[in-house]
This record gives sequence, C-alpha cells and structure tokens, in this order.
Amino acid sequence: MKEILKTIIREFHLEELPSFVPRDLRLPLSSGKIITLIGPRRAGKTYLFYQHLSELLRKGVPKERILYLNFEDERLDFTPQTLDLILQAYRELYPEIELREVYFFFDEIQNAPEWERFVRRIYDRYSRNIFLTGSNSKLLSQEIATSLRGRTLKYEIYPLSFREFLRFKEFDFDPRRDFYHPQKRARLLSFFEEYLLFGGFPEIVFLPRELKFKTLQEYFEVMLYRDLAERYQIRDTLVLKYFLKRLIENTAKPLSVHKIYNELRSQGLKVGKDTLYRYLEYAETVFLVKLLRKHYRSVVKTELGERKIYPVDQGWIKALRYLGAEERGVLLETVVFKELFVLGEEIFYYSGRGECDFILNGKTALQVCYDFSKEETLKREVRGLKKACEYFGFREGFILTFDQEDTLTINSLKIRILPVYKFLLEGIS
Repeated sequence: MKEILKTIIREFHLEELPSFVPRDLRLPLSSGKIITLIGPRRAGKTYLFYQHLSELLRKGVPKERILYLNFEDERLDFTPQTLDLILQAYRELYPEIELREVYFFFDEIQNAPEWERFVRRIYDRYSRNIFLTGSNSKLLSQEIATSLRGRTLKYEIYPLSFREFLRFKEFDFDPRRDFYHPQKRARLLSFFEEYLLFGGFPEIVFLPRELKFKTLQEYFEVMLYRDLAERYQIRDTLVLKYFLKRLIENTAKPLSVHKIYNELRSQGLKVGKDTLYRYLEYAETVFLVKLLRKHYRSVVKTELGERKIYPVDQGWIKALRYLGAEERGVLLETVVFKELFVLGEEIFYYSGRGECDFILNGKTALQVCYDFSKEETLKREVRGLKKACEYFGFREGFILTFDQEDTLTINSLKIRILPVYKFLLEGIS
C-alpha cells in the first residue's frame, strides 16, 4: 500500500496539471482553517482544486510541497489503521520537507473510514494547509461538527452558473453593450437555450448534443447505486429509483411524499412512509435535489410546513422525465432557483390568495413564466405577484421570462418583466 501511495504522489508531481476553465468560486489559500468543498458529483470539485493548485504554483510553492490524493482512485483501499501510510509515503519520498510546509489536498475524502480523526491529527500536529472535497453533505457535516468543529470553513460548489457556462463556451458578452448587438444577442439566446435544456454540469458543456442526456443519465445511475444504495445499504433499488424520478417529475411543485407512497402501494411495492422520508433526506445529502420552504408568519410553520422541490441542476429534468407542455416553464423556474440558492440568498415561495414563485430576502417578489403571450397566462402571473407584493408590502415585483422585456404599472405596483438570461448576467436592482 505504501508503495502504491508513493507511485500516486510522484505521478502527481511529475505530470502537468490538467487544463481548466476558471470558476467564480474562490477558496482562501492561507486561512489557517481546514477548507471543505462539497457539492454533487461531476460539478467540478476536482478541477476547482486544480485551479487553486495552479495558483499556489504561480505564487512559487514547489509542487513537491503539495500532496494531492483522490480517494476514489481504485488503487487505494484504506482502513483507519492504514491512513497514516499517506504521511509515511510522503516522508520517505521527501525527507527534507517538513510536513508543516505541505499543502494537503484530499479529494472525495468521505471514502476513507474515520478520515476525520486522521485530518484532525494532521491539522493539530503538522499543517494548517488542508483542503478537502466530498459529495455527501450530511456525512461531512456530522464529522466536521464532532471532530473538526471550529477548525473548518465550508464552501459549496454546484454545476455552472450561466455566466460560467458562457466562459466555458469562450463567449465574451458584456451585458452593458452587447444586449444591443443583434448578432451577439442572438448567439447569447442560443447558448441560453442549450443551458436551459442540458444544464451546467461542466463535462456536458463539451459533449456533442446526442451524448448529453445519456451522460446525465449515467451520472444519475452512479448517484443512485454508489452514493445512495451502497452508502446507505439500500437493497430495494427499484423503489429508490422510482422515488427519485418522481421527485424530479414533481419539480417546482409542492412535494407530497404521502402521494408517492400511495402510488407505490397501488403498484404492489411495499415500502414504509418513513423510509421514503429517509430517501428524501438522502437525495438532499448527495445533492440531487433541494427543497424550498413556503413562507408562513410563524417561523416554526415555515420550517415544518409545505415545501417545493427542485433538482440542483435543470439538466436532470429532461434527462430523467418527460414533463409535457409545462416543461419549459419548469426548466426556467429551476434555473432561477439554482441561481438564487447558489448565491446564498434567503428564499421562500408564497402561496395564499395567489401564488408567487420566489420571495427573496424578504424584500423582492419574483415570478417566473416562460411565455405569457396568452392573456389569461399574463393575468394569472400578475395576480399571483400582486397578491404577494400586497402581503409583504412591496411596491415593485418582477416577472422573469424566456425572452420578453417590459414594464407594467398596476395601481401603485410597478412590475418589471425581464428575460431570465438578463437576470442571470446582471441581477436585479
């Protein structure tokens, strides 16, 4: 095992770093804390590591002072007792380098048993330059809360934002000027259509169109069998798979686990309702879905009340289920939701005398509608936005569309209508 580790460490030091496209997220390189990076599989955690490794090299840190290890390497099979072989292998390769000078980058650390004790020992005895990634938020959060509390800074990375997507496409677009350039705006709209349909997982951007959905489906299979069934020892993968696909099918709708439970029972599939709630929790921890709470006056009701569900990337939707005529609207709403939660905004949805998709930081109401060329659609969206603004006392609200822009005034309420891609590039002010 030690000889394998030496081989892996030397391979990293002798090979060139893979090329990468910079992401917007920046990790501190000298915080004195353990930097933990979590997010879904294939969202770009490893390449964000490469981005920061490259920055260290530019600052003059010798590559030999960087110990990078991917715990998903099939050559590695750790037990709690063999983790120390990592340090032994490195010391034998570089006896002249003090461990306190070393930067430790451990990728998918949750695959190592009792990893947190090993990491804490490195932190307490040797080096404060430790960077970790993981694809399971609950496992990392529990272990950090117990063994590593007060020693960590946690960051989350998700599939590409639309701004990052354009960077991956090498398309330079200046919102202040290029919205008025017909050719550039047309090309922007084409890219947004692609982003809307296929999502923002980095690898998907570069694949030919015919392989995009197939690859997303394979991501889902890995998440299903490795991150969920294997990790949580779930034997009935048929029920698990049905449940996860029903979650995606219910995107942007109030979630009813009870309804899915009855569907399974009607098909002769035996599963407890508590089991389905656990599956929902697991789906969140591996970053398949996120839940959006409904706003109530009571904080307790808000925490425990009705919730809507969204996948962490809109690419899952068409790859896993067909939603029919409402599909484009669901995709657009998911794009907006992803942008808001990645930015770390406090968001809820409103449902009372009308419905409004997003209440942002208790200050802004956002409605999402793919197309309201039909008068009844516009009336419905305006009515829901108006009721939400009355409820919260807002004087202005927003309707985000695929490619429409306008301003309406209804009584004293100003309604700004914006294309979603403009909102993604410029925000709202």
